[in-house]
Amino acid sequence: MGVRIGVVGLGRIGAFHVDTLASSDAVDRVLVTDVVPEAIESVTGRYCQAQGCADVDAVLAAGVDGLVIASATATRAGFIEKSVAAGVPVFCEKPIAMSSTETAGVVARCAGSGVPVVIGCSRRSDPAVSAVCDAVASGALGFITTARSVTLDPVPPPMSYIARSGGIFRDLAVHDFDTLRWVVGQDVVEVYATGANLGDPEFTAYDDIDSATAILTFDSGAMGVVSVGRYNGRGHDRRLEVHGSADSVVADWNPDCTFPEGAPHGSVPDRLADARRREFHAFCAMVAGASSTSLCPLDEALETALIADAATTSMHEKRPVRIDEIAEIPSSD
Repeated sequence: MGVRIGVVGLGRIGAFHVDTLASSDAVDRVLVTDVVPEAIESVTGRYCQAQGCADVDAVLAAGVDGLVIASATATRAGFIEKSVAAGVPVFCEKPIAMSSTETAGVVARCAGSGVPVVIGCSRRSDPAVSAVCDAVASGALGFITTARSVTLDPVPPPMSYIARSGGIFRDLAVHDFDTLRWVVGQDVVEVYATGANLGDPEFTAYDDIDSATAILTFDSGAMGVVSVGRYNGRGHDRRLEVHGSADSVVADWNPDCTFPEGAPHGSVPDRLADARRREFHAFCAMVAGASSTSLCPLDEALETALIADAATTSMHEKRPVRIDEIAEIPSSD
């Protein structure tokens, strides 16, 4: 018998999650909700396993085994805490809150609950990225000097999404920040970031940009370079390279085409469908009682949030920013 999973938030990523869950043999029922009734109707009309609910309280009351949160960023912290209070394991999209301070509060209040909370970082479930992580951990690369991560989208999401996304570093680059921390196996101590708005001028109305680069300094002094953008003529692009004193390794996150030749991937679901399936398989197994080392734990969401806030501050103030300038752990009150 499979598990019952709730999904709150049925936008682009939330609807993709429902598709992934509904096609899984490990899932019996998907209970869904959204603030837009038409979104619920659209999903339940496509999948016989999907059942609509009025709100997240109704989803939790229906007796789900796990909750997937893909709603607007500003709502996620409250949904995490509500699910934890109900004793229901959580899978939450990143970022979990609009700032590192708010993220730290969620981490503190959920600590010691015994309820698993994991964060959507699908690249940890991507075989190419896992292979790079294993190569670094084995010592085959020697000491690490530089790691580079690229995330480029073909077109921006709607401005209604940008308005509540938290900005390019919190919304887009957090994947790269998490990947580099995980692969290099070190904490980031300093960030220097810059960016520009090169496309739609409406980005500036939300204090956001469409193109950015961040230089990270790790504990050892090794450097990470993150490049992200909302306009990429070669489609949806994800790449990673790590250089060491003994060797280098590259993960082409477009395994079905040779960069820059071949047909580009047009969307996140198109490129990361297999990784997402592995990620949700691990989550469903965890909900059923198994353990998983491939999922990103809640406390690591705080580390990436600190880097994102440092990058945002650095870009605005045009200076390097140390993580300990940003770090602020509030009480659990």
